Amino acid sequence: QVQLVESGGGSVRDGGSLRLSCEVSGYTYYSSYCMAWFRQAPEKEREGVAALAADTSDTSYADSVKGRFTISKDNAKNTFYLQMDSLKSEDTAMYYCATAPAARCWGGTWRYGMDYWGKGTLVTISS
Repeated sequence: QVQLVESGGGSVRDGGSLRLSCEVSGYTYYSSYCMAWFRQAPEKEREGVAALAADTSDTSYADSVKGRFTISKDNAKNTFYLQMDSLKSEDTAMYYCATAPAARCWGGTWRYGMDYWGKGTLVTISS
């Protein structure tokens, strides 16, 4: 069974940085999935933040985080990351990692749903 466990959330000041981690277990072929980060702020809809195709290393980002966030992976650790720099108060949210078959990364369809989800880690940015 696929399991995802996030870590790295916390509280930082405006302009600070955080790195979120998502440890993945249960896949037979770790090079064959789409990995993504989503976030949901209070009273707002869930938003797809970034995605990375494990097979091609192609990435996709929400316009709101381009140039500030970076998604990456460490195959040896079965872990993927979200490096968040220049954080703003509007980045405050619960962040979730998610995975799905590799094809979900194509054409941006990852934004509409993934198959497996972590339980979330809270990121709070204070001014």
